[in-house]
Amino acid sequence: MDGLVSRIVVIGGGTAGWLAASLIAARADPAAAVPLTVTLIESPDVPTIGVGEGTWPTMRGTLQSIGVSEADFLLACDASFKQGSRFDGWRTGSAGDSYLHPFTPPPAVSARDLVRGWRAEGGDLRFASAVSAQARVCALDLAPRQRGMPDYAGALNYAYHLDAGKFAAFLSRHATERLGVRHIRDHVVAVEQTENGDIRAVGTAGHGTIEGDLFLDCTGHSALLIGKALGVPFLDRGDVLFNDRAIAVQVPVPPDSAVAAQTNATAHAAGWIWDIGLPTRRGIGCVYSSRHLSDDDAAATLSGYLKDQHLPGTGDLPFRQLRFRSGHRERFWQRNCVAVGLSAGFLEPLEASAIVLVELSVTALLESFPRTRSTMDLHAARFNTLFRYRWDRIVEFLKLHYVLSKRDEPYWRDHRGAGTMPARLGELLTIWRDQPPSPMDFPQADEIFPAASYQYVLYGMGFAAPDPGQLRVEAPDEVAAAFNTVQQRGRALAASLPSNRIYLDALRAASSAPKEQIN
Repeated sequence: MDGLVSRIVVIGGGTAGWLAASLIAARADPAAAVPLTVTLIESPDVPTIGVGEGTWPTMRGTLQSIGVSEADFLLACDASFKQGSRFDGWRTGSAGDSYLHPFTPPPAVSARDLVRGWRAEGGDLRFASAVSAQARVCALDLAPRQRGMPDYAGALNYAYHLDAGKFAAFLSRHATERLGVRHIRDHVVAVEQTENGDIRAVGTAGHGTIEGDLFLDCTGHSALLIGKALGVPFLDRGDVLFNDRAIAVQVPVPPDSAVAAQTNATAHAAGWIWDIGLPTRRGIGCVYSSRHLSDDDAAATLSGYLKDQHLPGTGDLPFRQLRFRSGHRERFWQRNCVAVGLSAGFLEPLEASAIVLVELSVTALLESFPRTRSTMDLHAARFNTLFRYRWDRIVEFLKLHYVLSKRDEPYWRDHRGAGTMPARLGELLTIWRDQPPSPMDFPQADEIFPAASYQYVLYGMGFAAPDPGQLRVEAPDEVAAAFNTVQQRGRALAASLPSNRIYLDALRAASSAPKEQIN
């Protein structure tokens, strides 16, 4: 058939490339009259950035859909469970300034009744502790599941922390050995286009010309196809999100150390520090604004954090400098090219949006896959509208973490400046003085951050809960029972779930034991 889309060419490896190739190959029908083929071209000299260590709960469904065993993934990628993010020092920087954004939503009552119930029933409990049993589980470094549960099932909603370099290698093996992805290790030296601007083929140094019908640009910040060949502009969002640099270090940990159940984000004078626990190490990094902090002072801030954590042997560990721009492409699907991963854009690593945008992009492509070239521009227009909406919502949600702060350093004062506030976020904050965030504020069927996420951040940061107003509680007994259930469930889970360390050590021990000992 003329213009049939059957040859998918992914340019670039890493997490974005291999995840995209795996998702497409897993959905391809080998019995189709003209089956899809997936080819991934990966430069042998470009290393994986390797610091994107946080995922969203969507990753469970993604791994399951490509046929990956959860145990195999956890072992191969030195992975652990992530149940949310904890923010320390973001409100005032004083002792005890901490709140949690867990992955499990509050009880299914109206937003107005939920907040009113918290005021009436929660007592002195922080919002997340009052409305989610996950807060207690995270505080105890517990796993969200027991070993006997089926793959990807849990007592609580969860995602993963992982070694990004090992994850890309794991996906590469799975894609080539199980899913039939063709892997070419070579340099792309040319991009050949047709008269109408489509990409016809890419030229490689050692494998000649590779033709395709649909190209995925997974070349990272270089944006070889979407930016350099097709000329789609990059929209800098640094006027809203100031951070543009990070210094990262990987710290080995003792084999009996606790493994945190959440990403820890600790605010400092001009940014924040991430701390991600894996079974064998902690990935720690200082994110900052170069307009407010020098590289040397950022390194000193990171060193001070490591010292405060009492981590042994950190004095000689190398720090890795990273520079980035918070922003995204003006369009993400241009002609017959879709940008996936860093080539589409990057926003600072707060709330770990990078990998989930890869998942969402490929999922949206597959759900509206163009059978022929003649319909591709229509699909591209819808895709671009959807993802511009999603990027805008992420920018707003990340900004929310900063504008509510009472910290008095220049960096934090600048974040509260009216000229840096997205207009829609400013309007919502005005509305939320009278009523809590609700689904009315987020009309899309698949919002990237639901109303519950905004509630956790708002009330965790001390935003005043609205007065009841003239509306009565719809079901007072139901609301009171829901809060009691949260506390009862928290106690039950605390007594029944293993720690992350115990779970992961037992998994590793079982994988290395002779089969007769396992059975």
